[in-house]
Amino acid sequence: MALTIGIGADHAGKELKQLVVEMLKLSEHTVVDYGVAADCKTSVDYPDYAAAVAADVASGKLDAGILICGTGIGMQITANKYPGIRAAVAWDELSAKLAKEHNDANILCLGARTTNHMRATELVKIWLDTPFGGSRHKLRLDKIREVERKVSAIATKH
Repeated sequence: MALTIGIGADHAGKELKQLVVEMLKLSEHTVVDYGVAADCKTSVDYPDYAAAVAADVASGKLDAGILICGTGIGMQITANKYPGIRAAVAWDELSAKLAKEHNDANILCLGARTTNHMRATELVKIWLDTPFGGSRHKLRLDKIREVERKVSAIATKH
């Protein structure tokens, strides 16, 4: 099934982002590129790109997102601030598979400095091809949504 996938990267992830974009297009997915531009020569702030992609996944404008920075961790932290986002860093085949199967991750985060670029494209394929397992995992996602509701209620009181 072809998806609309948003992709964003900081300066550390721009080369891997281009590789992933080409792979996604060959797989007939619609790709929305949030930057950073391939010719960017300056340091940029990963939260700007993570926020843009996460907001559009959370709103339903995108089916999924992929975020790339040096380690993937900063992107993951930022994206997970948005209600409904389940961003996961994948570093190997099992983490990519379980991010979707157990956690129904709707954003995959990759580390351009920590993962071989060809391996990273394989992780994207695994994540996209793995179905959500449902069952007991759905109950856990329901609990995550309940935590989001509680945190939102606390935040609106302050």
